[in-house]
Amino acid sequence: MPTVSAIVVTYHTGPRLHECLYALRSDPGISETIIVDNGNPAESTAWIDRFVAGSDTVRLVRTGGNPGFGAGVNRGAAAALGDMLLVINPDAVIRRGSIADLLAALEDQPEPALVGGRIFDVSGREARGCRRNTLTLWRALGLGKWVLDEMPGPAGPVPVGAVSGAFFLMPRAAFEALHGFDEGYFMHVEDVDLCRRVVEAGGAVIYQPLAGALHYGSTSEVPSPLVQAHKARSLARYFRKFAKGPLERALVGAVSPLIGVALKLRG
Repeated sequence: MPTVSAIVVTYHTGPRLHECLYALRSDPGISETIIVDNGNPAESTAWIDRFVAGSDTVRLVRTGGNPGFGAGVNRGAAAALGDMLLVINPDAVIRRGSIADLLAALEDQPEPALVGGRIFDVSGREARGCRRNTLTLWRALGLGKWVLDEMPGPAGPVPVGAVSGAFFLMPRAAFEALHGFDEGYFMHVEDVDLCRRVVEAGGAVIYQPLAGALHYGSTSEVPSPLVQAHKARSLARYFRKFAKGPLERALVGAVSPLIGVALKLRG
């Protein structure tokens, strides 16, 4: 069985981080856990230090600031020793046995490949964004379906355009070959970007409903308006990066200033 390095990036996460890390440390499918500390209050920092000191399978990477989620994952990946990288949010709790299901879904898939599992809330409902089509400007404008969580769930692994960065598994060699997350995104959309690069490289993005993680969500102390501002900038960057042809590039330039307004109205 391949060795698996779990990467957890934490920034002012709160006590849900404890549940996340205890579940990872006790899961027999995970060889090591790497905590990437992007900045936490003194009390949380002290708890993390004690947790790391109490286990020989947990390691700590401190970034000395907050370079963003994708950059944090990249630093964790650089320190990882496992054949596979499991990226999981610090407020998510893996369901025991999920690693085997994720690995099974990757068998015989074209490289590069990654697989995401079913993420659910405390009532068991599938979280928005677990399975998506590839994000295009046309789908963002309503000319096609992007998020698929309202569709009936598949019984087994299926190819999709994108999965959530809150819970996915990818071979370390494939992650490195694609140069990891694009650090131009501070937070949000870096997962959509990675999935698109996998697909455009001829690989496969797989959704595996048999693997799961409970995601509490919204546990960070970061103010919501700041999160929305980062999301708007990330979406604008994504559409500029993947625009095809002069018409789409011109349209991206026209709609990019409106993305932030649309997010505020929706939220």
